[in-house]
Amino acid sequence: MRDQEPAPGGPERRLSTKEAAELLGVKPETVYAYVSRGQLSSRRGSGGRGSTFDAREVEALARRNRREGAATSGTSGAGGELAVRTRLTLIESDRYYFRGVDAVDLATRHSYEEVAEWLWTGRMRPGSTFTAPAGSVAVARRAVDALPEHAAPADLLRVATIAAATADPLRFDLSEEAVLGTARSLIPTLVAALPPAAGDRRDDRRDDRREIRRDDRRDQAPLAHRLWTRLSPRDADEASLRALETALALLVDHDLAASTLAVRVAASARAHAYAAVTAGLGVIEGPLHGAASGLAHRMLQDVLDQGDAGPVIADELRAGRRIPGLGHRLYPGEDPRARALFALLEGMPRAEPALLAARDVVDTAARHAPLHANVDLALAVLTASCGMPPTAGETIFAVARTAGWIAHALEEYGERPLRMRPSGLYTGPRPPQPLPE
Repeated sequence: MRDQEPAPGGPERRLSTKEAAELLGVKPETVYAYVSRGQLSSRRGSGGRGSTFDAREVEALARRNRREGAATSGTSGAGGELAVRTRLTLIESDRYYFRGVDAVDLATRHSYEEVAEWLWTGRMRPGSTFTAPAGSVAVARRAVDALPEHAAPADLLRVATIAAATADPLRFDLSEEAVLGTARSLIPTLVAALPPAAGDRRDDRRDDRREIRRDDRRDQAPLAHRLWTRLSPRDADEASLRALETALALLVDHDLAASTLAVRVAASARAHAYAAVTAGLGVIEGPLHGAASGLAHRMLQDVLDQGDAGPVIADELRAGRRIPGLGHRLYPGEDPRARALFALLEGMPRAEPALLAARDVVDTAARHAPLHANVDLALAVLTASCGMPPTAGETIFAVARTAGWIAHALEEYGERPLRMRPSGLYTGPRPPQPLPE
């Protein structure tokens, strides 16, 4: 039983360890963990047995824990999913918003750099251009050049990010100004470190790069223009560049995707921005995330080769695979990113074959399950139409999402450290168990 409430001016009310644990909703040993962290103070009980705690201090900690649990992270009552407070992206009613503004409107009216600035700061900076420091680019290129020919886009970007970090002695500065400076230099560094699309052998690529790299330092073109030369050997036309620009802006952020959660976990541990980005890059290689557009690209190529989506879809289903590019768990209806990108692709004559193949896939799959096209299928149409390899969609996704990862890292730096630390639900054998022989 708890001590009685003291009279005004009387002795403070003290709680036993058991009472404090009940009030906090934790185990008794956790109460002592709070003491060791300096969150509670304790006093030996009368007779030297056990500890007692100031009731007002325990109640204040309980209120603080409830507030932080409700406002920061926890599990929802319905689906048991992790929920993290954010002011960046809202998804509802088959639409999504960046800081309250329709994301599709932003992406179709502003450059990728301008949308990134809006996400980072909540301010629009018309004409924003990201410039890569020559030193960072040189280090990142040397690191990327050392990788084998078969290295995947995520490999190249991860290595380039790590290399750029080593060239930045101020990377441990987590102030908003410093992190924004990192973002504005890292993203163009990643693009500049990628090999040009022309040429197959690495020696040839080095020769091809010399001329391109002489222009990089003076290049003030939008990032999409610079990225095009890394993805397609063709000369870019205005419609194709606009589609690539819009794709980058549409993909800047998308709430708490798997890679973004990894970034926030890293930032919660106060990893610097480069390390947080590498955490995100480590996740996007999954076929259910950043690499999904590559699967859709290959499927479209098969449909184009066979002239019919029927046998291609049949092979996917027979192998027990989900059909790439269809459906999205956050959009019961149409993915707004796909809708916006398809609208631009329909204005590109060279995209017509891939668009027809995509429609054939959607119509054929509808006999099995009525799923809408998602952004991965739209990206696949873009990359297939522009002479890009199947991995190009993953590159576009990673470069675009780096801006969103930085925005989430910035948010997390402003939260309580190490809050992204769920407790494991142990299901193994109960101790004590005998030592293994």
